[in-house]
Amino acid sequence: MSEIQREAMAYDVVIVGAGPAGLSAAIRLKQLDPDLAVVVLEKGSEVGAHILSGAVLDPSGLDALLPDWRERDAPITVPVREDNFHFLTKTGGVRIPNWPMPPLMSNHGNFIVSMGNVCRWLAAQAEALGVEIFPGMAASALVYGASGEVMGVVAGEFGRAADGSPGPAYEPGMELHGKYVLLGEGVRGSLAKEVIARYDLSAGHCPQKFGIGMKEIWEVDPAKHREGTVTHTMGWPLGANAGGGAFIYHLDNNQVYVGFVVHLNYANPYLSPYMEFQRFKHHPLVAELLKGGKRVAYGARAISEGGLQSLPKLVAPGVALIGCSAGLVNVPRIKGNHNAMLSGKAAAEAVHAALASGRSGDELASYESEIRTGAVGQDLNKVRNVKPLWSRYGLMASLTLGGFDMWTNQLFGRSLLGTLKHGKSDAASTGEAKDFTPIDYPKPDGVLSFDRLTNVAFSFTNHEESQPPHLKLADPSIPVAVNLPTYAEPAQRYCPAGVYEVVEDQAEPRFVINFQNCVHCKTCDIKDPAQNITWTTPQGGDGPNYPNM
Repeated sequence: MSEIQREAMAYDVVIVGAGPAGLSAAIRLKQLDPDLAVVVLEKGSEVGAHILSGAVLDPSGLDALLPDWRERDAPITVPVREDNFHFLTKTGGVRIPNWPMPPLMSNHGNFIVSMGNVCRWLAAQAEALGVEIFPGMAASALVYGASGEVMGVVAGEFGRAADGSPGPAYEPGMELHGKYVLLGEGVRGSLAKEVIARYDLSAGHCPQKFGIGMKEIWEVDPAKHREGTVTHTMGWPLGANAGGGAFIYHLDNNQVYVGFVVHLNYANPYLSPYMEFQRFKHHPLVAELLKGGKRVAYGARAISEGGLQSLPKLVAPGVALIGCSAGLVNVPRIKGNHNAMLSGKAAAEAVHAALASGRSGDELASYESEIRTGAVGQDLNKVRNVKPLWSRYGLMASLTLGGFDMWTNQLFGRSLLGTLKHGKSDAASTGEAKDFTPIDYPKPDGVLSFDRLTNVAFSFTNHEESQPPHLKLADPSIPVAVNLPTYAEPAQRYCPAGVYEVVEDQAEPRFVINFQNCVHCKTCDIKDPAQNITWTTPQGGDGPNYPNM
């Protein structure tokens, strides 16, 4: 096929992703210079359609960006009133008192929010300042300049046929050029992954660690609803099989967020994070709350968990990583939105200073320095050893030694443990099937627990089926020839949307990719033991359509 000819549009700054990081960057740029040409590209059908987060929001990022947000009718109206921690056994558990916990773990002053709705509101603030926001415009490729710098992205390509060739209604999209490009795609974004590899940004840093987070919204009996109550649990049902935990947040309108996180460094290839989540809801503590209620939405996404040790270099010529593309989640606090906003603000300030001095297309060193030494770095530094302790020694060590380490960091600004390193990648952590026993999960009852395909319908996911699959296999033979005999092909179980299955087809099994089900969590790109699966963007607007996540 001949080289595709695309029209180009020039901006001062091109931002990929209308999440909290990207929108904060756009707002800050316009605050600093109303005349800057700023564009935000969003792959979801609307702003917020692909946003999924817990979420208990630490407002520090928003306070720094828009100090008067309380007067702007922000959808941030449910303050945390009660903070609970529970260690669960199969039929009971114990409440962990709050007093031994470091002050940084307190949710006093935080808010239970829908980050999708917060991002919709942030988009309105940005547009009022003159930011151009294009939803349904997936940025599918990077554009490089003559000196190897990132100078833009390709966005808005539609109409390729299933074999990848241009179909009858093919639209080549456009090149959007910027003096700087900010990547705020979220966890394991395809463009950020390319930038990290091309410029070797992970050199000298620990591998990034990840979790898979799944979430349902429930409408519960008003008599059981406790607006402003936050509950976190650890222990059952995961036990020694995997690290992780759960959350239950009571927002307004008799709605409750029920979520479950599994660290993706688990070894047992028979483990199904999704089925562990469904099993969790049958615990008496949860089942009693949900009894008589109804699930109204479902979704899943990966979470960056490596923290400070896993932060790659955040800048390369012409480009910077912001938000979850950088990996700024504070894992013990289960919070990253405040750091995402602060990173967007810091990147905008670095870009503004560069442009004001006549620079473009170079590395934003001041942004890198601000993230590592400023508020974001300080936030991550205090909790840097909790995840490595959990990975090495298990839950109890993370509760005791990790808690002690956070106390010493909070009180004295230093850790007796130094800085612990992460081990191998989550993909390399997968064990061989011969060393484990298959897990017999209870069949979902259709009342509290649901099969994956039924739940995917509540993510309101849609993909145009005639397009090329956006989940790419480097070697199509590996799932059956390698992963099936060695690992019992774990893609059948780690995917929370039923995308992958092994079909017994006459003489030999066949690996099937049901890409239409994909909720864009990117777990496959992370956990596949052969690192054979690459997640790429489907055409713009496709994927989940989260209403209130």
